Amino acid sequence: METFSLLVVLGAAFLFTYTNGFHDSANAIATSISTRALTPRIALAMAAFMNLAGAFLGSGVAKTVSEGLIETPTGNEGMTILFAALVGAIAWNLVAWYLGLPSSSSHALFGGLVGAALAGSSTVHWDGVLTKIVLPMVLSPLLGLAAGYLLMVALLWTFRRADPHHAQRRFRMAQTVSAAGMALGHGLQDAQKTMGVVVMALVIADVQDDASTIPLWVKVSCALMLSLGTYAGGWRIMRTLGRRIIELDPPRGFAAETSAASVLYVASYIFHAPVSTTHVITAAIMGSGATRSVRAVRWGVAKNIVTGWVITMPAAAAVAALGYGAVRLAFG
Repeated sequence: METFSLLVVLGAAFLFTYTNGFHDSANAIATSISTRALTPRIALAMAAFMNLAGAFLGSGVAKTVSEGLIETPTGNEGMTILFAALVGAIAWNLVAWYLGLPSSSSHALFGGLVGAALAGSSTVHWDGVLTKIVLPMVLSPLLGLAAGYLLMVALLWTFRRADPHHAQRRFRMAQTVSAAGMALGHGLQDAQKTMGVVVMALVIADVQDDASTIPLWVKVSCALMLSLGTYAGGWRIMRTLGRRIIELDPPRGFAAETSAASVLYVASYIFHAPVSTTHVITAAIMGSGATRSVRAVRWGVAKNIVTGWVITMPAAAAVAALGYGAVRLAFG
Protein backbone atom coordinates (compact mmCIF):
# COMPACT_ATOMS: atom_id res chain seq x y z
CA MET A 1 0.00 0.00 0.00
CA GLU A 2 2.83 2.41 0.84
CA THR A 3 4.52 1.70 -2.50
CA PHE A 4 1.26 2.32 -4.34
CA SER A 5 0.73 5.60 -2.46
CA LEU A 6 4.27 6.70 -3.31
CA LEU A 7 3.75 5.93 -7.01
CA VAL A 8 0.48 7.89 -7.04
CA VAL A 9 2.13 10.92 -5.43
CA LEU A 10 5.10 10.72 -7.81
CA GLY A 11 2.70 10.56 -10.77
CA ALA A 12 0.82 13.61 -9.49
CA ALA A 13 4.11 15.46 -8.95
CA PHE A 14 5.30 14.78 -12.49
CA LEU A 15 1.88 15.76 -13.90
CA PHE A 16 2.09 19.04 -11.96
CA THR A 17 5.55 19.64 -13.40
CA TYR A 18 4.22 19.04 -16.90
CA THR A 19 1.35 21.51 -16.39
CA ASN A 20 3.87 23.93 -14.90
CA GLY A 21 5.88 23.67 -18.11
CA PHE A 22 3.08 24.40 -20.57
CA HIS A 23 1.52 26.96 -18.21
CA ASP A 24 4.76 28.87 -17.67
CA SER A 25 6.45 28.42 -21.06
CA ALA A 26 5.08 31.87 -21.86
CA ASN A 27 7.32 33.34 -19.16
CA ALA A 28 10.47 32.84 -21.16
CA ILE A 29 9.40 33.27 -24.76
CA ALA A 30 6.22 35.35 -25.07
CA THR A 31 8.15 38.59 -25.48
CA SER A 32 10.52 37.09 -28.07
CA ILE A 33 7.63 35.70 -30.11
CA SER A 34 5.60 38.92 -29.91
CA THR A 35 8.56 40.98 -31.18
CA ARG A 36 9.29 38.32 -33.85
CA ALA A 37 12.78 37.79 -32.52
CA LEU A 38 12.08 34.04 -32.61
CA THR A 39 9.53 31.85 -34.37
CA PRO A 40 7.16 30.03 -32.00
CA ARG A 41 8.57 26.52 -32.52
CA ILE A 42 12.19 27.61 -32.32
CA ALA A 43 11.38 29.60 -29.17
CA LEU A 44 9.64 26.62 -27.57
CA ALA A 45 12.49 24.24 -28.43
CA MET A 46 15.05 26.66 -27.01
CA ALA A 47 12.99 27.20 -23.86
CA ALA A 48 12.53 23.45 -23.36
CA PHE A 49 16.28 22.82 -23.65
CA MET A 50 17.20 25.69 -21.33
CA ASN A 51 14.57 24.58 -18.79
CA LEU A 52 16.21 21.15 -18.83
CA ALA A 53 19.66 22.65 -18.29
CA GLY A 54 18.51 25.03 -15.57
CA ALA A 55 17.07 22.21 -13.47
CA PHE A 56 20.59 20.92 -12.75
CA LEU A 57 22.13 24.23 -11.66
CA GLY A 58 21.16 24.30 -7.98
CA SER A 59 19.22 22.75 -5.10
CA GLY A 60 18.63 25.59 -2.62
CA VAL A 61 15.05 26.22 -3.71
CA ALA A 62 14.19 22.50 -3.51
CA LYS A 63 15.43 22.35 0.09
CA THR A 64 13.30 25.37 0.99
CA VAL A 65 10.20 23.60 -0.36
CA SER A 66 10.96 20.22 1.24
CA GLU A 67 12.00 21.51 4.66
CA GLY A 68 10.88 25.11 5.17
CA LEU A 69 7.11 25.27 4.63
CA ILE A 70 5.35 22.40 6.39
CA GLU A 71 6.39 19.74 8.86
CA THR A 72 7.11 16.60 6.88
CA PRO A 73 4.09 14.38 7.61
CA THR A 74 4.39 10.63 8.02
CA GLY A 75 2.81 7.45 6.67
CA ASN A 76 -0.33 7.32 4.56
CA GLU A 77 -1.48 10.58 6.12
CA GLY A 78 1.60 12.26 4.71
CA MET A 79 1.01 10.82 1.25
CA THR A 80 -2.59 12.00 1.37
CA ILE A 81 -1.47 15.53 2.22
CA LEU A 82 1.07 15.63 -0.61
CA PHE A 83 -1.39 14.18 -3.12
CA ALA A 84 -4.10 16.66 -2.16
CA ALA A 85 -1.60 19.53 -2.39
CA LEU A 86 -0.62 18.52 -5.91
CA VAL A 87 -4.25 18.10 -6.99
CA GLY A 88 -4.98 21.64 -5.78
CA ALA A 89 -2.00 23.03 -7.70
CA ILE A 90 -2.82 21.12 -10.90
CA ALA A 91 -6.46 22.22 -10.78
CA TRP A 92 -5.52 25.88 -10.46
CA ASN A 93 -2.94 25.61 -13.24
CA LEU A 94 -5.58 24.24 -15.61
CA VAL A 95 -8.12 26.90 -14.66
CA ALA A 96 -5.58 29.70 -15.12
CA TRP A 97 -4.43 28.24 -18.45
CA TYR A 98 -8.01 28.02 -19.72
CA LEU A 99 -8.64 31.66 -18.77
CA GLY A 100 -5.31 32.76 -20.29
CA LEU A 101 -4.32 34.16 -16.90
CA PRO A 102 -0.54 34.23 -16.18
CA SER A 103 -0.84 33.16 -12.57
CA SER A 104 1.90 31.43 -10.62
CA SER A 105 2.33 27.65 -10.72
CA SER A 106 4.72 28.07 -7.81
CA HIS A 107 2.19 29.75 -5.56
CA ALA A 108 -0.45 27.24 -6.62
CA LEU A 109 1.89 24.53 -5.29
CA PHE A 110 2.62 26.43 -2.07
CA GLY A 111 -1.07 27.14 -1.53
CA GLY A 112 -1.83 23.48 -2.11
CA LEU A 113 0.78 22.39 0.45
CA VAL A 114 -0.52 24.79 3.11
CA GLY A 115 -4.19 23.97 2.46
CA ALA A 116 -3.64 20.21 2.56
CA ALA A 117 -1.43 20.48 5.66
CA LEU A 118 -4.07 22.51 7.51
CA ALA A 119 -6.83 20.06 6.48
CA GLY A 120 -4.67 17.19 7.72
CA SER A 121 -3.78 18.97 10.99
CA SER A 122 -0.10 18.96 10.04
CA THR A 123 2.20 21.74 11.22
CA VAL A 124 2.66 24.72 8.91
CA HIS A 125 5.87 26.72 9.40
CA TRP A 126 4.25 30.13 9.16
CA ASP A 127 7.58 31.92 9.61
CA GLY A 128 8.88 30.04 6.56
CA VAL A 129 5.71 30.81 4.61
CA LEU A 130 6.11 34.50 5.45
CA THR A 131 9.83 34.86 4.77
CA LYS A 132 10.24 32.37 1.91
CA ILE A 133 6.90 32.77 0.12
CA VAL A 134 4.91 35.87 1.01
CA LEU A 135 7.76 38.39 1.15
CA PRO A 136 9.37 37.20 -2.11
CA MET A 137 5.89 37.15 -3.67
CA VAL A 138 5.54 40.86 -2.88
CA LEU A 139 9.14 41.98 -3.42
CA SER A 140 10.11 40.07 -6.58
CA PRO A 141 7.49 41.72 -8.85
CA LEU A 142 8.44 45.14 -7.45
CA LEU A 143 12.09 44.41 -8.23
CA GLY A 144 11.14 43.17 -11.70
CA LEU A 145 9.08 46.30 -12.34
CA ALA A 146 11.84 48.64 -11.18
CA ALA A 147 14.61 46.71 -12.96
CA GLY A 148 12.66 46.60 -16.22
CA TYR A 149 12.00 50.33 -16.10
CA LEU A 150 15.55 51.34 -15.13
CA LEU A 151 17.25 49.05 -17.65
CA MET A 152 15.01 50.35 -20.43
CA VAL A 153 15.77 53.96 -19.44
CA ALA A 154 19.50 53.13 -19.56
CA LEU A 155 19.13 51.53 -23.00
CA LEU A 156 17.19 54.51 -24.34
CA TRP A 157 19.92 56.88 -23.17
CA THR A 158 22.79 54.66 -24.39
CA PHE A 159 21.34 54.20 -27.87
CA ARG A 160 19.71 57.62 -28.21
CA ARG A 161 21.78 58.44 -31.30
CA ALA A 162 21.61 54.98 -32.90
CA ASP A 163 19.79 54.38 -36.13
CA PRO A 164 16.33 53.07 -35.09
CA HIS A 165 16.19 50.40 -37.80
CA HIS A 166 19.62 48.95 -36.96
CA ALA A 167 18.93 49.16 -33.22
CA GLN A 168 15.68 47.20 -33.58
CA ARG A 169 17.44 44.49 -35.57
CA ARG A 170 20.28 44.19 -33.04
CA PHE A 171 17.94 43.98 -30.09
CA ARG A 172 15.89 41.35 -31.90
CA MET A 173 19.07 39.28 -32.10
CA ALA A 174 19.93 40.07 -28.46
CA GLN A 175 16.53 38.77 -27.40
CA THR A 176 17.65 35.27 -28.35
CA VAL A 177 20.18 35.47 -25.52
CA SER A 178 17.87 37.18 -23.02
CA ALA A 179 15.06 34.67 -23.70
CA ALA A 180 17.52 31.79 -23.17
CA GLY A 181 18.61 33.36 -19.88
CA MET A 182 15.00 33.66 -18.79
CA ALA A 183 14.28 30.03 -19.70
CA LEU A 184 17.36 28.90 -17.78
CA GLY A 185 16.15 30.80 -14.73
CA HIS A 186 12.72 29.23 -15.08
CA GLY A 187 14.24 25.75 -15.07
CA LEU A 188 16.44 26.68 -12.11
CA GLN A 189 13.41 27.82 -10.11
CA ASP A 190 10.45 25.70 -11.10
CA ALA A 191 11.98 22.24 -11.56
CA GLN A 192 13.42 22.49 -8.05
CA LYS A 193 10.00 23.12 -6.51
CA THR A 194 8.72 19.76 -7.68
CA MET A 195 12.00 18.13 -6.64
CA GLY A 196 11.28 19.34 -3.10
CA VAL A 197 7.86 17.67 -3.07
CA VAL A 198 9.22 14.42 -4.52
CA VAL A 199 11.95 14.30 -1.88
CA MET A 200 9.30 14.80 0.83
CA ALA A 201 7.43 11.80 -0.58
CA LEU A 202 10.60 9.69 -0.57
CA VAL A 203 11.27 10.61 3.07
CA ILE A 204 7.69 9.77 4.06
CA ALA A 205 7.99 6.38 2.32
CA ASP A 206 11.33 5.70 4.07
CA VAL A 207 13.09 5.45 0.71
CA GLN A 208 15.64 7.95 2.01
CA ASP A 209 16.44 9.22 5.49
CA ASP A 210 16.29 13.01 5.09
CA ALA A 211 15.35 15.76 2.66
CA SER A 212 18.84 17.22 2.30
CA THR A 213 19.80 15.04 -0.69
CA ILE A 214 18.12 15.10 -4.10
CA PRO A 215 18.72 11.85 -6.03
CA LEU A 216 19.88 12.20 -9.61
CA TRP A 217 16.84 10.37 -10.99
CA VAL A 218 14.57 12.92 -9.29
CA LYS A 219 16.44 15.80 -10.94
CA VAL A 220 16.34 14.11 -14.34
CA SER A 221 12.64 13.20 -14.08
CA CYS A 222 11.51 16.66 -12.96
CA ALA A 223 13.70 18.36 -15.55
CA LEU A 224 12.35 16.20 -18.37
CA MET A 225 8.71 16.68 -17.40
CA LEU A 226 9.15 20.45 -17.14
CA SER A 227 10.92 20.48 -20.49
CA LEU A 228 8.22 18.36 -22.19
CA GLY A 229 5.50 20.59 -20.77
CA THR A 230 7.34 23.66 -21.99
CA TYR A 231 7.57 22.29 -25.51
CA ALA A 232 3.82 21.64 -25.48
CA GLY A 233 3.40 25.40 -25.20
CA GLY A 234 0.86 27.64 -23.48
CA TRP A 235 -0.51 29.79 -26.28
CA ARG A 236 -3.37 31.39 -24.35
CA ILE A 237 -1.02 32.85 -21.75
CA MET A 238 1.55 33.83 -24.39
CA ARG A 239 -1.02 36.12 -25.97
CA THR A 240 -1.67 37.81 -22.62
CA LEU A 241 1.99 38.38 -21.82
CA GLY A 242 3.15 39.15 -25.33
CA ARG A 243 0.45 41.52 -26.56
CA ARG A 244 -2.41 42.25 -24.16
CA ILE A 245 -0.34 44.04 -21.49
CA ILE A 246 1.54 46.21 -23.99
CA GLU A 247 2.73 46.02 -27.59
CA LEU A 248 6.40 45.26 -27.06
CA ASP A 249 9.29 46.15 -29.37
CA PRO A 250 12.64 44.28 -29.33
CA PRO A 251 14.48 46.70 -26.96
CA ARG A 252 11.68 46.53 -24.39
CA GLY A 253 11.43 42.78 -24.78
CA PHE A 254 15.16 42.48 -24.18
CA ALA A 255 14.97 44.76 -21.11
CA ALA A 256 12.06 42.79 -19.64
CA GLU A 257 13.68 39.38 -20.13
CA THR A 258 17.10 40.47 -18.87
CA SER A 259 15.64 42.13 -15.77
CA ALA A 260 13.41 39.20 -14.92
CA ALA A 261 16.21 36.64 -15.40
CA SER A 262 18.48 38.65 -13.08
CA VAL A 263 15.85 38.63 -10.33
CA LEU A 264 15.43 34.85 -10.70
CA TYR A 265 19.16 34.17 -10.37
CA VAL A 266 19.52 36.41 -7.31
CA ALA A 267 16.52 34.76 -5.62
CA SER A 268 17.81 31.25 -6.40
CA TYR A 269 21.49 31.56 -5.53
CA ILE A 270 21.59 34.20 -2.81
CA PHE A 271 18.29 33.81 -0.94
CA HIS A 272 17.23 30.25 -1.97
CA ALA A 273 13.77 31.78 -2.27
CA PRO A 274 11.18 30.13 -4.55
CA VAL A 275 9.81 33.12 -6.49
CA SER A 276 7.26 33.16 -9.27
CA THR A 277 8.73 33.45 -12.74
CA THR A 278 5.29 34.58 -13.91
CA HIS A 279 5.14 37.45 -11.44
CA VAL A 280 8.65 38.63 -12.22
CA ILE A 281 8.43 38.64 -16.03
CA THR A 282 4.96 40.21 -16.04
CA ALA A 283 6.15 43.03 -13.77
CA ALA A 284 9.30 43.50 -15.86
CA ILE A 285 7.16 43.81 -19.01
CA MET A 286 5.09 46.49 -17.28
CA GLY A 287 8.24 48.31 -16.17
CA SER A 288 9.93 48.33 -19.55
CA GLY A 289 6.67 49.22 -21.28
CA ALA A 290 6.01 52.16 -18.96
CA THR A 291 9.06 53.95 -20.41
CA ARG A 292 7.03 54.52 -23.59
CA SER A 293 4.33 56.20 -21.50
CA VAL A 294 2.35 55.22 -18.44
CA ARG A 295 -0.77 54.99 -20.59
CA ALA A 296 0.93 52.57 -22.97
CA VAL A 297 0.50 49.81 -20.38
CA ARG A 298 -3.00 48.37 -20.35
CA TRP A 299 -3.47 48.67 -16.62
CA GLY A 300 -6.91 47.06 -16.75
CA VAL A 301 -5.33 43.84 -17.99
CA ALA A 302 -2.55 44.26 -15.42
CA LYS A 303 -5.16 44.64 -12.67
CA ASN A 304 -6.83 41.37 -13.67
CA ILE A 305 -3.44 39.63 -13.64
CA VAL A 306 -2.58 40.95 -10.18
CA THR A 307 -6.00 39.84 -8.93
CA GLY A 308 -5.15 36.36 -10.19
CA TRP A 309 -1.87 36.52 -8.27
CA VAL A 310 -3.68 37.36 -5.04
CA ILE A 311 -6.25 34.58 -5.27
CA THR A 312 -3.89 31.84 -6.48
CA MET A 313 -2.65 30.63 -3.09
CA PRO A 314 -6.02 30.63 -1.27
CA ALA A 315 -7.78 29.09 -4.30
CA ALA A 316 -5.24 26.27 -4.57
CA ALA A 317 -5.33 25.83 -0.78
CA ALA A 318 -9.12 25.46 -0.83
CA VAL A 319 -9.04 22.88 -3.64
CA ALA A 320 -6.27 20.98 -1.82
CA ALA A 321 -8.28 20.94 1.42
CA LEU A 322 -11.32 19.62 -0.45
CA GLY A 323 -9.12 17.04 -2.16
CA TYR A 324 -7.78 15.93 1.20
CA GLY A 325 -11.29 15.50 2.53
CA ALA A 326 -12.36 13.55 -0.56
CA VAL A 327 -9.42 11.14 -0.30
CA ARG A 328 -10.04 10.55 3.41
CA LEU A 329 -13.75 10.00 2.74
CA ALA A 330 -13.00 7.50 -0.05
CA PHE A 331 -10.15 5.58 1.56
CA GLY A 332 -10.48 6.35 5.28
